[in-house]
Amino acid sequence: MAWMSGSTSNAGLVKKLASNGLISSDRVLQAMTSVDRAHYAPSSPYQDSPQPIGFKATISAPHMHASACESLLPFLNSEARVLDIGSGSGYLTHVLANLTAPDGVVIGVDHIQGLVDLANKNMGKSPEGKKLLESKRVQFIKADGRLGYPEGGPYDAIHVGAAAASKHQALIDQLKSPGRLFVPVEENYLQHIWVIDKKEDGSVESKKMYGVQYVPLTDAPSE
Repeated sequence: MAWMSGSTSNAGLVKKLASNGLISSDRVLQAMTSVDRAHYAPSSPYQDSPQPIGFKATISAPHMHASACESLLPFLNSEARVLDIGSGSGYLTHVLANLTAPDGVVIGVDHIQGLVDLANKNMGKSPEGKKLLESKRVQFIKADGRLGYPEGGPYDAIHVGAAAASKHQALIDQLKSPGRLFVPVEENYLQHIWVIDKKEDGSVESKKMYGVQYVPLTDAPSE
């Protein structure tokens, strides 16, 4: 049903995602409704499919953003610290900030300076986005996402928006206890979402979920 969720408006897109069972919580419904995807996807923003954003990168399909938010939701409280790796155009970073209002902090990391600049520009298109940047509740950083961003941690939740070659122990190490990592991992040429929980006692539990197709989490492309 994911590919049948497209619409001609942001509200229509989110409503279809909900009616098709891809959004199940009111919190995620409200968080996605209040962020206009047209500010972050330059073409066909309300179609439920990946869209190019320049720099050989894409913004993921809305149903994948919804899935990530639903998975991380138990860890997105009003004071949560969240790391969004492969933040791209900044859309999901904005949604995650809404889910951690009023005092949570979301750090978006990308390895391409042009995308960091784009995310800041996109978030500044709305009054709400400007406030998030001015208050430092949202910060965009240029860094190697494979290493996480330990300076801003530990994190209640970590989202990875590109396919990793492994589960990256560095990211698990930066989780709080408890905390959750949502990451696509490529193994034997196939990609699957993994949900990795760090328990209160520090033990780690990993669950392999469903198949996906993401761009790889790698070095920045050469000019």
